[in-house]
Amino acid sequence: MNQFDKTLPEAEQKTRIVGLQARLETNNVDGVLILQKADMFYYAGTTQQGWLYIPAQGEPVLMIFKDYQRAMEESGLAQVVSLVSPKDIPQTLGAYGHLMPRHLGLELDVLTVNLYLLFKKIFSGSTLMDISPQIRLQRAVKSDYEIDLMRKASHMADKVAAKVPDIIREGMTEIEFAGLLEAYARSLGHQGLIRMRMWDNDLFYGHIMAGPGAAVPSCFASPTGGRGVNPSIAQGPGFTTIKRNEPVMVDYVFVLNGYISDHTRIFSLGKLPGDLLSAHNAMLEIQEMVKQHATPGTVTGDIYDRMMSMAEAKGYKDNFMGAGERRIRFTGHGIGLELDEFPFIAQGQKLALENGMIMALEPKTVIPGKGVVGIENSLLVTDNGLESLTTFSDEITIL
Repeated sequence: MNQFDKTLPEAEQKTRIVGLQARLETNNVDGVLILQKADMFYYAGTTQQGWLYIPAQGEPVLMIFKDYQRAMEESGLAQVVSLVSPKDIPQTLGAYGHLMPRHLGLELDVLTVNLYLLFKKIFSGSTLMDISPQIRLQRAVKSDYEIDLMRKASHMADKVAAKVPDIIREGMTEIEFAGLLEAYARSLGHQGLIRMRMWDNDLFYGHIMAGPGAAVPSCFASPTGGRGVNPSIAQGPGFTTIKRNEPVMVDYVFVLNGYISDHTRIFSLGKLPGDLLSAHNAMLEIQEMVKQHATPGTVTGDIYDRMMSMAEAKGYKDNFMGAGERRIRFTGHGIGLELDEFPFIAQGQKLALENGMIMALEPKTVIPGKGVVGIENSLLVTDNGLESLTTFSDEITIL
């Protein structure tokens, strides 16, 4: 018989559920029905297919379609039931003593229209509300348990960067280099899948791109794009050959036990031209400014404005975070179970930083025809500024 691991500590799980219930009370929501896998894992400790109901008061009910036995072993919740159809949810909740919610919270930022219409029919007497902002705000502030997991993921990200000199060589293609580095990451326990909340955004490990190819734009919500291996992917490493005296960007995400570390480093086979070195150093200065300035209470939109102003003052206005009219309008993003969590360091954002938030800050310069330089680290918000969880040297590694 198969045995499955329960990884979410009981005390951690209880704290998360109680924290969400407090938010439900504040927002006059009687209960929330969770379907999305990252949220399901956060509260239930499993990603098995089903529906998690968390009432504003009382014990949650985890209703599983597939696989029930595995969910029973992975989740620390007391009330786990096998359920074939979502149409039976109201009856199941009633059996556990829950009245039909007057106001039902759903993850409307990720729920499909068809599912929304289905639950509108099933809960015909309830008002359906979007609870996703409250879930994302709760998840933005990491517990000591989560911070420890993300430190371990960051340590693995550093090990991947340290492996680059052993693998990279002149004449190999980006995709060949990527495959070898990804194999090493898997040997360290990288789970492979990178979760993103944004609709229809996919990422496979991250972006490895060399020279001018790194500056090729794409559809992906990132300052960098890359050609990829074909138009159906249209991002990331492709068949560009790695040459001497060109920047090779290794922007890879390490995911360990569900939790993410985001990490960019620049490598070069031989010395880079002076303009690229100067641009990279400017990005390090912008990062250092933010690390000192970004303390609890600092508004994220203000951080973005400071970064943009500093980039402009240093002469990189037209190449900071992309090139051309479609430069991205953020310079950092929260990370955790997903790559695109709160907070966002973006134009007009009003969210204030809090102790325990972890974000990936990524000041980069994109120069068409030459490549990309810059930095990205996973940073923890503390009273003294931002603490870097990734510690591999920020300087360009010349090989």
